Amino acid sequence: MKQNANDIDTIDLRLLDVLQSDASLSNQDLAARVAVSPATCLRRVKRLVDAGIIERRVALLSPDKLGAGLSALLEVTLDRQGAEHLDAFEARAVQEAAVQQCWRVSPGPDFVLVVQVADMQAYHALTQRLLTQDANVRNIKAFFSVKRAKFDTRIGLPASP
Repeated sequence: MKQNANDIDTIDLRLLDVLQSDASLSNQDLAARVAVSPATCLRRVKRLVDAGIIERRVALLSPDKLGAGLSALLEVTLDRQGAEHLDAFEARAVQEAAVQQCWRVSPGPDFVLVVQVADMQAYHALTQRLLTQDANVRNIKAFFSVKRAKFDTRIGLPASP
């Protein structure tokens, strides 16, 4: 059964809110925070996962502490923008481990990539593999992070029904 935002009730919203802050909670702890039984909590979370509302649960790691301290935002413009060319570049970009996010955008560049690498040498190797060797890449504009002022994965939830 596919679920959408109209099918979400107040309990689902509370579950989603708590899970966005800490997805590592045990089912018992999550149920206690949302004030439902553990069985109800488990059933509802499974339903939210099955509906695709919860896409996945992950651990957020510290890039600096793991030696991946260089973050960059790349604007990539292709020479030819036919669907097959856009799809081909996108397929290559999403295969790169250093590419954390790949957005097809409009207007302006064709893609915006968020990349995380160890250092400038690793960035250069990535650009050689992904961008320089692709004859269809017309322009690349790179923005290097000097400070991460905010990083959040939370999505604003609709008001309770």
